[in-house]
Amino acid sequence: MTVNQLQETALLNPLLDFAGLPRFDAIVPSDVQPAISQLLDHCRALVARLSSDAVAATWADFAAPLGDGFEQLSRAWGIVGHVHSVNDVPAWRDAYNGMLPEVSRFYAEVGQNVKLFAKYKAIAGSAEYAGLSAAQRRVIENELRDFRLSGAELAEDSKPRFQAISEELAQLSAKFSENLLDATNAFAEQVTDEAELAGLPDDARQAAREAAEQEGKSGWKFTLHMPSYLPVMQYADSRRLRAAMYRAYATRAAEFGAVELDNTPLIRRILELRREQAQMLGYANFAEVSLVPKMAESVPQVLGFLRDLAVRARPFAEKDVADLRAFARDQLALETMEPWDIGYVSEKLLQASYAFSEQEVKQYFTEDKVLAGLFSVIESLFGVHLKPDCAPVWHEDVRFFRIETPAGELVGQFYLDLYARPTKRGGAWMDEAIGRRRIRQESLATSSEGIQKPVAYLNCNFSRPIGEKDGKPRPAIFTHDEVSTLFHETGHGLHHLLTQVDELGVAGIHGVEWDAVELPSQFMENYCWEWRVLEGMTGHIDTGQPLPRALFDKMLAAKNFQSGLQTLRQVEFSLFDLLLHSDYDPAGERSVLELLADVRREVAVLVPPEWHRFPNSFAHIFAGGYGAGYYSYKWAEVLSADCYGAFEDAGNPFDQATGRRFLSEILSVGGSRSAIDSFRAFRGREPQVDALLRHSGMITA
Repeated sequence: MTVNQLQETALLNPLLDFAGLPRFDAIVPSDVQPAISQLLDHCRALVARLSSDAVAATWADFAAPLGDGFEQLSRAWGIVGHVHSVNDVPAWRDAYNGMLPEVSRFYAEVGQNVKLFAKYKAIAGSAEYAGLSAAQRRVIENELRDFRLSGAELAEDSKPRFQAISEELAQLSAKFSENLLDATNAFAEQVTDEAELAGLPDDARQAAREAAEQEGKSGWKFTLHMPSYLPVMQYADSRRLRAAMYRAYATRAAEFGAVELDNTPLIRRILELRREQAQMLGYANFAEVSLVPKMAESVPQVLGFLRDLAVRARPFAEKDVADLRAFARDQLALETMEPWDIGYVSEKLLQASYAFSEQEVKQYFTEDKVLAGLFSVIESLFGVHLKPDCAPVWHEDVRFFRIETPAGELVGQFYLDLYARPTKRGGAWMDEAIGRRRIRQESLATSSEGIQKPVAYLNCNFSRPIGEKDGKPRPAIFTHDEVSTLFHETGHGLHHLLTQVDELGVAGIHGVEWDAVELPSQFMENYCWEWRVLEGMTGHIDTGQPLPRALFDKMLAAKNFQSGLQTLRQVEFSLFDLLLHSDYDPAGERSVLELLADVRREVAVLVPPEWHRFPNSFAHIFAGGYGAGYYSYKWAEVLSADCYGAFEDAGNPFDQATGRRFLSEILSVGGSRSAIDSFRAFRGREPQVDALLRHSGMITA
């Protein structure tokens, strides 16, 4: 699209304005169809031109224009997908779903275009290839791999079926996520007897009261959104209330509720289609396809990694469970500890063992202090400055920031959307708004090059501010787990924002192996356990006093409380996911739940009730890109713990030389080289699991 065309269309449709930041204050659902259709037409015309024999198979003539030419479509569709995630109202849902098949069809067509594929192969085999930059060569390698995985080498009569599968899978994933959100919103527990609130913290009570009042009801309203659900499971003395909430949460989007929100048939269909596609490509199963662009080399390798971790963690997990059951029996008169008791008993045991509660700690983590502490860590480690900034936003809660060099040069910007809302999908995630790339600007008189600076979305689902003090709104307060989540997502954001790679296809998180993409995020979590950080990022909501050192010492002593259980839980999810996509036949007689039961018999020490429907809410693998890849969290945790070990070796978590080396060898290189090469460049050796086990309290230093 030319500059003049861009200016003309942007006046009519803000979704087509790429001159700056997304115009969230102006974009409406009715903009989606005309904008995306126009961009699809533009991209199809570009493909037709670049695939012709008249265009030479070179980087400058073919590869660069093709990558640049798709950028506007990717950016605009990214905005639509983002709003669909954070403001899932009917109009936006319809707008997104209305164009999803068209967008999926286009990318499927491109992935199977043999003329484009041939030109990438020609570049790879040309004399020019050796003279390309490392990042450009990596782009070519990734494109060749992705063409093969998209069915470019299939027989022509097989390609329509492959495309149809891709389109259907995209629709099924979107539907899975929408069903889960709708099922989550469909439940509410209305409490009218104040006695049932015994044990609940004041802020949880107040939030429930305000939720009821907003609907014109008396009493207290509890929902399945995390800020409401977790305090009940952790603190409510009422076993009835905990049981009701647990059952509702455990059976979301299943056959027990509205039939139209049941994810069970979607799961089977997703598995069938993934298996069919994999076999069309010549692989035995989807897991083999999933591992092609990852660090891990084979399904047996990942299975071995997970099972070895399970063996190491099991003795610790068994002790964790024994301690819970003994405490429940001896101190809480619970002869049988039910699943809805576990969070409650755990919190009571934590308080009894370490003389503090999560709720006590929470009072010190006020939003502005936490953000100031987080920004200070980033500035100390990586030599940048973070400042508030202004931009159009999709909700009044959203904040916007910029990252600058010490000299004041813009590095990148990010949106921060912290609070839970009924129209916002659950969990926490980072996504790309704008990617870094080199752009060529031309006029009649001159031509110049510049760098498009990256922009990121950081999304969480924390409790919003509740109540007033002295006529002023009280700040939001976060649990320490939520603080860790914020640091985690910011780590993803830094991976995207601090890249120095100018080729969009491998800048930031682009082109990074999926099982390594969690390295920067999990690395940042370590700083939530450093006294120097917590001392400066805490201030009691009432007194403003920082977290007392004595309380921090108790937190540190309890850091690995139930780490064995938590590790086995992650192994259980990972093993289930991998076996589901490798060893399981969706057309066979064994159900998904039966496979899950087999996995639990192998590794679990706590087994949920028979009616628990965990797969129906496992959005990571059915709607979030982690299919046959959930193991990535534990895999990358080995890498991140080992990287943090370099700072421990230096004797200072803020060692400047080590921080700058982490920036230059991990964050800034993005996907321009393999993740293992980046790790080796930083650490000087192969990864070792020892640091993870030590940090988890499963081996001594």
